Amino acid sequence: MEFSEETLRKWLSKYKFRDLTIEELKSVHELYPNIRFTMSTYTFKDGSQKDLLNFSGTVPVKYQGNSYNIPVCLWILDSYPFTPPICFLKPTANMGVSIGKHVDARGRIYLPYLQHWSHPRSTIIGLTEEMIAKFEEELPLYSLSSTDAARQLELLSYIAKITEGENNIQSKGNGKKDDGRFNKVTVIGAGDLGLACALAISAKDVADKVIVLDCSEGTAKGGTMDLEIFALPKIEVSRDFSATANSKLVVLTINSLGNAQSYLDVVQSNVELFRGIIPSIAHYSQNSVLLVASQPVEIMTYVSWKMSGFPRSRVIGIGCNLDSARFQYIVSNIMKAQTKGKVNWIIGEQGENKVTACSGSNSAGEYQSEDLTDDNADHLLANRALEVLKGKGQRSWSVGLSVADLADSILNDKRKVHSISTMVKINFGLLQGL
Repeated sequence: MEFSEETLRKWLSKYKFRDLTIEELKSVHELYPNIRFTMSTYTFKDGSQKDLLNFSGTVPVKYQGNSYNIPVCLWILDSYPFTPPICFLKPTANMGVSIGKHVDARGRIYLPYLQHWSHPRSTIIGLTEEMIAKFEEELPLYSLSSTDAARQLELLSYIAKITEGENNIQSKGNGKKDDGRFNKVTVIGAGDLGLACALAISAKDVADKVIVLDCSEGTAKGGTMDLEIFALPKIEVSRDFSATANSKLVVLTINSLGNAQSYLDVVQSNVELFRGIIPSIAHYSQNSVLLVASQPVEIMTYVSWKMSGFPRSRVIGIGCNLDSARFQYIVSNIMKAQTKGKVNWIIGEQGENKVTACSGSNSAGEYQSEDLTDDNADHLLANRALEVLKGKGQRSWSVGLSVADLADSILNDKRKVHSISTMVKINFGLLQGL
């Protein structure tokens, strides 16, 4: 379709930031008039669909003295410009995909610009400029011979399904069909917390494969390098989002390591990190559960829910699971207290805003709660236990053990009650959703 602002306004009527999107598309059209815009239905793996704007065209690339026009296709999500486009090569029948640092076997394009996308600094024109620069370093397509071209047709039909939104790709390297029995976990972030989570999940033996996605720039450092050196059998380190495909559980551990001075600075930095990560996770593992360990947990869980488009039941934060487990241990084993069949909990926001509560059951589906303050003896016991709990810091390895505990319940359907962070409607008297 030729560029028509009136048509775009009609197509984008359900986009959250329609005017911002249209203004940017005007600039793109002026610079690249060969681009064609269409509105198509994007079908996700779980069967859900969205009508999304996509456009295709070519970007000019010079490689080793020759000029090439590289065909690409970009899908614009309905939360654009606060989430990056989904980018693919669109090779013709006589073109083969050159797998490299920025392109996978199915033609999906990965760039640092996408990973660090942040409005208003990031734009489609800026993305295109980086795309050209990276393609000039490593040409993403090559010409096929006539015999190779015939074999390429099957691959192209496969890629076509991806660019139409049908993501049925298996994770590279796992070698198994995802038939519901292969428990694959991805840990996003290769810092101390990410490595602690990966090692704890592996040690607890609840996953068949653990992918550690290293989002840092530069070469592998520290722990990730050591993981590659000593090659633990169930753990794989990758920088390629396609390696995370079909994960049952995705654990988010990334935190901004900038020079942020305030709470709001930390929140904004982490939100910007998530903008470049969550859409890719949602694309490759559309049936996964997101488990958020990044700080502040409650806010980042909400951000993950909004950016992923997942049902709220599949986006949870680690909440007070660690504090609750410690609290129960302190009451039962250090204070040797008899709680008359009650289970003690820490609930609420991480930090100083936590409160105590208790229930008469520790299994899902049989849950009655009451405030410990209703009973003076229980209230005194809770205060004593909280004083002991305050001296226990939440180090990476201890949070990792708590994440592994949650992973076990999620992957193996243990029907165990945990104190987590999740979205709930106001419903007084129910402790399960806190």
